[in-house]
Amino acid sequence: MSLLKVDHLSVSFVTRNGTNQAVDDVSFAVEPRQITAIIGESGSGKSVSCYAMLGLVPSPPGRIDGGSAMFQGQDLLSLSESELRAIRGRDIAMIFQDPMTCLNPFMRIGDQLIEPLTLHRGLDKKSAQERATELLDEVGIRDPQGAMRAFPHEFSGGMRQRVMIAMALINEPKLLIADEPTTALDVTIQAQILKLIAELQHKRDIGVLLISHDLAVVSDIADQIVVMEQGKVVEHGSPQAIFNNAQHPYTQKLLAAIPSGQKIADAVTAEPLIRIQHLKTWFTPNEGSEPVKAVDDVSLEIHRGEVLGLVGESGSGKSTLGRSLLRLVPLTGGEIDFDGTALSSLQGRSLKQFRHRMQMIFQDPYASLNPRMTVYDTLAEPLLLHKLVSKTGLDQAIRELMDNVGLARAFVRKYPHEFSGGQRQRIAIGRALATRPEFMVADEPVSALDVTIQAQILDLLADLTKEYGLTMLFISHDLAVIRQIADRIAVMYRGKLVEEGPTAQVFETPREDYTRSLLAAIPGAHAA
Repeated sequence: MSLLKVDHLSVSFVTRNGTNQAVDDVSFAVEPRQITAIIGESGSGKSVSCYAMLGLVPSPPGRIDGGSAMFQGQDLLSLSESELRAIRGRDIAMIFQDPMTCLNPFMRIGDQLIEPLTLHRGLDKKSAQERATELLDEVGIRDPQGAMRAFPHEFSGGMRQRVMIAMALINEPKLLIADEPTTALDVTIQAQILKLIAELQHKRDIGVLLISHDLAVVSDIADQIVVMEQGKVVEHGSPQAIFNNAQHPYTQKLLAAIPSGQKIADAVTAEPLIRIQHLKTWFTPNEGSEPVKAVDDVSLEIHRGEVLGLVGESGSGKSTLGRSLLRLVPLTGGEIDFDGTALSSLQGRSLKQFRHRMQMIFQDPYASLNPRMTVYDTLAEPLLLHKLVSKTGLDQAIRELMDNVGLARAFVRKYPHEFSGGQRQRIAIGRALATRPEFMVADEPVSALDVTIQAQILDLLADLTKEYGLTMLFISHDLAVIRQIADRIAVMYRGKLVEEGPTAQVFETPREDYTRSLLAAIPGAHAA
């Protein structure tokens, strides 16, 4: 008997533009002691399906149009809110995508773990504390007693996600729903969290429903895979069947988008465009405290026309190095030579005049784009600021930029909120290209995107690099992505450069243990 059996579930949302059928006649099952993964792009209906059966879809505008969700002999869709509340957190628990928004920033970790034990189990405070400490230890939190006293902001993303897993498991649920639990995590931390979920699933004898947009992520741990597109289930089966013999064109498209190939090396001049010598960027969080050595004595060359992939976990100094090269953060020491110019010495007007030669693409385009500026204004600003076109030639220049990054000209008067994540990233790329830069820093430009959109943006960047003759520093924690786009790879760990070399060499014969650990964490053995 299935632990959870969803039959013919349909969910819609009433909007100003009509009714949106978010989930359309969806059926799937979760078996005891198995992991069922629901796969699909953003908007496919994965999360809504799960939220609906737990009574977490706001009504209005959402409504359940039909179907059933049988769990332990009860149809979850027929239960009252009070009945569902008794099941949520006790028999069915959920791990959400972003632990920082789910954890109360004003409550200590211990208090947040104790709360469900007192609410659902009626334990006294001392017993609840002991149980919470034991569980933190079980999910791999070092110094669990100290963690009980800490606040969420004191933990890394991976540690916060472990806390969320502990919180989900604390009442020993029979079903665990994990909604994109690794999306924002480093590839190594991602591997650890997925392994932890699988281990706990076996140890605790529970069923797991794993929601993801990334087939490679679930390939190693799922027992069954359900593929959703535009609210419908289009394919389901074992990982072996899905990866080796996918039937539906949409599944085939997802598989094709998994980064797996290696870039064919272009002819790259040996002439360095940028030389970095003994670069240091340190930060002092509080007066009198020890400095954080974000970039610590890094020396590096980036050759004209090449894409240098910079990899490492969060906190390794990757983004700070990229921002240091563009002089977006104060330097502590060292030298930056840009095509014969001592960039590290430029100040004020001289630095401002130099900026059109180097640009940056940020990780989150929604945060980096001004929400009050249209596409036209966003693309026009750098052109006018650096006096690169006349006002009479501005319209044509903007149309050409939109064409180059694959944006329809009809979008020119729209605002950022009217676009998808992939479209917003195209706008950000267009803005960066507006000044015709020689050097570009791309800081995690695809990490928050669906795997298919990610593939499109990577192809776009590769094409533009050739067309514009760009030299690029491509920053990522994902070595599979780096392998596809980079000519050479540099690896950072705790502010230091620990390895560099041609992409093929680093992948095939890595010198450092840290690099080998990154390579081992690449998801998708079935997809390889």
